[in-house]
Amino acid sequence: MMRKPVTLLLFVAGLAGLLSFTGKTPPGDPGRPKSVLATIVVDAGHGGPARGAKGLISYEADVALAISLKLGQRIQEVFPDTRVVYTRTSDTVFGVNVDARTANRMRAELANEVKGDLFLSIHCNATPQKAGGWYAKRVVGHTTKTVTVGKGAKKKKKTVRVPIYENYWVKNERHGTETYIWAADRSGVKSTFIKPEESAEFTEDSGTAYVAPDLNSPEARIRAQLYEKKFFGKSLTLGNMVEEEFAKAGRLSGGVKQRNWEQIWVLQATGMPSILVETGFITNEEEEKYLNSEQGQAEIVENIVTALKRYKEALEGAPARAEITTGTTHVDSTVVTPDTSGKQ
Repeated sequence: MMRKPVTLLLFVAGLAGLLSFTGKTPPGDPGRPKSVLATIVVDAGHGGPARGAKGLISYEADVALAISLKLGQRIQEVFPDTRVVYTRTSDTVFGVNVDARTANRMRAELANEVKGDLFLSIHCNATPQKAGGWYAKRVVGHTTKTVTVGKGAKKKKKTVRVPIYENYWVKNERHGTETYIWAADRSGVKSTFIKPEESAEFTEDSGTAYVAPDLNSPEARIRAQLYEKKFFGKSLTLGNMVEEEFAKAGRLSGGVKQRNWEQIWVLQATGMPSILVETGFITNEEEEKYLNSEQGQAEIVENIVTALKRYKEALEGAPARAEITTGTTHVDSTVVTPDTSGKQ
């Protein structure tokens, strides 16, 4: 019965601490529309007791944090008017060791509390097989063997053909990037976390003063559902751009995929465009080294920042066209089976 109040207290304490790590909020120009990158929430996946996927030399939580901190710093250099909010800046989540489920809800609550315009979650992918590789058996021939069958008076000897096995090394070769967005379905789950009356986009639609409606009214629900579709389009646009930049850099891109509510909870629970970037397979020996290297992390950050530049230009430079062309040719509408890294 006390779990919810404790979680709330942890969130309030964590929020106060995390806001001290956010970028400076610019004074703003009342005559200029709000940027689509006004506030970016950078989420380093896992942390605390949740270490994430395990490689040969590292854990996902540590790699995701290193990339996320570099990404946030680079975003503030390239977009000085953007406010960057981190969901964590250390090994722990909100400064405390909470379980993964609680931590993920606190991440989403933080993003919604600061009215983020974009949620970027950084992760590493993994296969169910052992990192680096594993030994397997295969048949390389056959031999004969004499065995005794039957019991008592019915005992007799019999020659049988048996296989000869050889152990061999199987390298874990799965590599490449993938970006996830929430699954577009009829449940409208994400719309329950969208509060249009708190969005600058909502008030800019008309020049009249805005009076917040009843959040449970049919009008408010319809409005939130419309924003859910709008956010889906933006998430898909950015996801495609991120994967395109990875491909240009020579990485193998798995494209943009959708995940449902149970598989990546924070994508649905954040009332804003949101993507989760799988920066590479930590279970691949070469890719893990790349993910841990300064060069690799710098390249990943630059790929994402370049995609953000394109995203900002597409939506702010030609908003009408951007609403129509969402890059749907690259989306995989199949909800894939969750991997073993426990992404939430």
